[in-house]
Amino acid sequence: MVEDNNPKHIGIIMDGNRRFAKKLMMQPWKGHEWGKKKVEKLLNWCEDLDIKELSLYAFSTKNFNRPKEEFNHIMNLFRDASKDLLNDERLESKQIRIRFCGRIHMFPEDIQKSMHEIMDKTKKHNKYLINFCMAYGGREEIIDAMRAYFKDIEDGNATIKDIDESNFHKYLWVENEPELIIRTSGERRTSDFLTWQGAYSEFFFLDKHWPEFEKEDLKKCIDEYKARDRRFGK
Repeated sequence: MVEDNNPKHIGIIMDGNRRFAKKLMMQPWKGHEWGKKKVEKLLNWCEDLDIKELSLYAFSTKNFNRPKEEFNHIMNLFRDASKDLLNDERLESKQIRIRFCGRIHMFPEDIQKSMHEIMDKTKKHNKYLINFCMAYGGREEIIDAMRAYFKDIEDGNATIKDIDESNFHKYLWVENEPELIIRTSGERRTSDFLTWQGAYSEFFFLDKHWPEFEKEDLKKCIDEYKARDRRFGK
């Protein structure tokens, strides 16, 4: 019997919304609106392709420095997306769990509230997992994980000898390691995405902007992933 090496966890750096809008001579936030619609389609594609976990780089800690008008439009888009998620029947029927991973306290209070409502509503769902990496940075994730670990030491719940690679993941915002990470829009860097978890991930860099990404692009990445020889230093 041939071993099934279909990836179970895929990370995506959803890059290129603004450049896509510029190409069409639109305001930058229009590209983010197109990007949101693409995420909605992505959920169905992952079910079709049997992807159990997604980690999506949606908004970095650095993105808070965007121009004010664009930033405000993005926040309103997040508000709309949160309402859509709360009312999305797929979360219940497909048993999709949603997590928001990052320093979400940086967001406006109403957005934080919606995030917690969605996470609470889906916390018992166990078929699919989607990690929306928001106010996220891989270095910040590691720093916050170490803070949480040191807090456990102070509280008597851990010792210095306890920490190693096998249990450090429980302190991270995203616990599981993705087998492959896709970045759209032609950039060839990771931009601090899943810095710890992606150490042995297979990377795919696509020239398409995120709003142009299609199911066939995802399938091609998966097919190429299956053809790669993952030796892990052996």
